[in-house]
Amino acid sequence: MMKPSNNIWIRRQQCPCGDWKCYMKYEGDDPASVSSLHVKSEISSSSSSSEAVFTPYVGQIFKTDDDAFEHYRNFARKNGFSIRKARSTESQNLGIYRRDFVCYRSGFNQPRKKANVEHPRERKSVRCGCDTKLYLTKEIVDGNSQWYVSQFSNVHNHELLEDDQVPLLPAYRKIQEADQERILLLSKAGFPVNRIVKVLELEKGVQPGQLPFIEKDIRNFIRTCKKSVQDNDALLNEKRENHMLELLEACKSMTERDPGFVYDYTIDENEKVENIAWSYGDSVRAYTVFGDVVAFDTSYCSITYGLLLGVWFGMDNHGKAIFLGCVLLHDESSHSFAWALQAFMRFMRGRCPQTILTDIDSGLRDAISRELTSTRHVICIWHILSKISSWFSLPLGPQYENFKAEFEMLSHLESVEDFEHQWNILVARFGLVPDKHIDLLYSSRESWSLSYIRGYFLARTLTAEFSVALESFLKRILNAQTCLQVLFEQVSIAANFGSQTREGMQYMNVKTGMPIEEHARNILTPYAFSVLQHEIVLSVQYATTEMANGSYLVRHYKKLDGEYLVIWIPDDEQIHCSCKEFEHSGILCRHSLRVLMLIASVTVRHLDFAFNINAAPGLWRMNVFTLSFKIDGVISVVRVNGVFTVSFG
Repeated sequence: MMKPSNNIWIRRQQCPCGDWKCYMKYEGDDPASVSSLHVKSEISSSSSSSEAVFTPYVGQIFKTDDDAFEHYRNFARKNGFSIRKARSTESQNLGIYRRDFVCYRSGFNQPRKKANVEHPRERKSVRCGCDTKLYLTKEIVDGNSQWYVSQFSNVHNHELLEDDQVPLLPAYRKIQEADQERILLLSKAGFPVNRIVKVLELEKGVQPGQLPFIEKDIRNFIRTCKKSVQDNDALLNEKRENHMLELLEACKSMTERDPGFVYDYTIDENEKVENIAWSYGDSVRAYTVFGDVVAFDTSYCSITYGLLLGVWFGMDNHGKAIFLGCVLLHDESSHSFAWALQAFMRFMRGRCPQTILTDIDSGLRDAISRELTSTRHVICIWHILSKISSWFSLPLGPQYENFKAEFEMLSHLESVEDFEHQWNILVARFGLVPDKHIDLLYSSRESWSLSYIRGYFLARTLTAEFSVALESFLKRILNAQTCLQVLFEQVSIAANFGSQTREGMQYMNVKTGMPIEEHARNILTPYAFSVLQHEIVLSVQYATTEMANGSYLVRHYKKLDGEYLVIWIPDDEQIHCSCKEFEHSGILCRHSLRVLMLIASVTVRHLDFAFNINAAPGLWRMNVFTLSFKIDGVISVVRVNGVFTVSFG
């Protein structure tokens, strides 16, 4: 009997478009995606994997009877039939010492007692007395048991099936866990079984009839699950209540071990714990230095407890993701998200971040706009890219790869005018009017398109490395069977700052010999120095053209497209680049570096960037960046407040 998935933690599958019938599939190494791909290829893979199976023979030895059954099963599948277990014989000394495996059409059905109805349904039996069989006998050799084939016959009295018919035999039909979850979701949404089959065929890109299960299997699975859900609802509710109480007690106990530990929770009308959030003393202290940019990840939920997991992260001066807080919410409503943000702000003593990064979610967006009125909201581009396959691969078909490539290029355009123009071209070219997912992306463009967010401070949290770090953290604290108590313990271990290893102070060799590079090597972390050094090296590839009023047009020597305006105003003590890289990441850009090299002979006196290695204790503060150096005898200091300010000594 097939059972519904017993996984506790899964990636959220509800589409942010608002249509609860819309289902998300993620690109990458997401377990559900891998499972779905496994189902999609099950027919072909099982066929290819059985090519090396040889015909059984009398005297063939197996370590266990299960090994023998699996070998015979693969042989049967390759040859157009299936098998079943028949008689077994046991003794007091050896236990079971004989196993009989036979063709699925072996023997004859015994006549059933007819039901007391006027027109009983007559079911035709597939059994026809086929004598194909494999008998196993157990023996003890040198104190170890083994099984050998004592009888084997491969003579059938019926036709064998073709390769495309074999997967439809009951013995080979299976609904994988990822498909079970999808089937239950569609059934809950009111889809009939035949419609569910068509949806799954479309999603997997297979021809009608090529799924590794049939309508009957889906119908039986839904019937079994409905009964199971009804029987287990009360048990699951009680389990959730008990586990939430245990988690609350764990939070209370943690305050004794960690004086800085903070937590908050809500209760429902039945006095049951509804939502709960917590953070640690180290996290609160880190936030005072790292709290300008916060990522709020809500990728995972519990299908057993009916809870959404939210985790707050920051980035340290080594470019590492650090844990700032955790929350469990009973639903995904804007009201619940608002409470989570309020709790986090209480933990962090009311100091709002400059920027918060999230997934695309209308409820979360509304909560942020109400609770964090002064905070910039950015939707992580990697979250969007993980969804576009689910949204557009089927409607676009072979055009999808071209669409994906053009969409990624469009998302990195630096000019709002260019973005708007290219967006209209993209939508028209691929015929995506009207489309609810295109409408969703366009309505939220000011939160994810680089052309709109390039002036927001993000401290390099949009890089692929940071995304991988967040996913790695989540995988450390979650697995398929992580209960709430274990989750709390795993988070405590992963969030322990003292156990986190830091890079040694082995700086990279200088590549240009410029004074600014030499000094940066001495005071920046290896992470920050590597990024700045990359900008310094690339700066020499740019040509500058002096314009009026101390401004410079900076272009790459070979690339014709793309130019940046760097403004140097000595009277106002300012330098500003149109690329806004410093405002965006906290790292001085190659264009400003090129202009500074041009206008002065630089002798570095002091350099204090966002990623200063001396920021105690190993931390840095994003809103205090200074760069001091000597230009023709003049001491110059650069501070970030949207521009570089230069002070003359």
